[in-house]
Amino acid sequence: MMFFSNRFYKPYLDSNLALMKNTPSKEQVLETMNRLVKDTLMETLNIKYVDADPLTGKLVATMPVDSRVYQPIGILHGGATVALAESVGSAASQMLIDSSKEMALGAEISANHVKSARTGLLIATAECIHHGKSSHLYHIRVENEQGELISMVKLLNFVKQRK
Repeated sequence: MMFFSNRFYKPYLDSNLALMKNTPSKEQVLETMNRLVKDTLMETLNIKYVDADPLTGKLVATMPVDSRVYQPIGILHGGATVALAESVGSAASQMLIDSSKEMALGAEISANHVKSARTGLLIATAECIHHGKSSHLYHIRVENEQGELISMVKLLNFVKQRK
């Protein structure tokens, strides 16, 4: 299944890198991403995509902190935080490829958890720091609603040709 329909190709820029062609709007991207979470881990964790920049590949998602994401001692499970980060970073890569010809696949993820949470909302912001032909490297900052750093995550996605 392609992540986006054919109209969601990677951005095409004119020669002065100023004007976009065939690029979906932020609203189109968010509607598509939020529709595709049905019957997935993202739906289970109640992850919502809330902001996007299709030109740069920047994507923001939220996840509530409640008992579904607790470890046995009643605090946020690091694995849930990583699932949020990988979900937003992998989806962000989809904005930068031609999904009719390519697919982005997670290859490596690493996370540093610096704070935990018991309640509230996590906000994960994925920003592309390397946009190559065969790989994308994402820096994902996971914060609480007060802007405090919860985790810093690095995600490498490989871009593969569809067969």
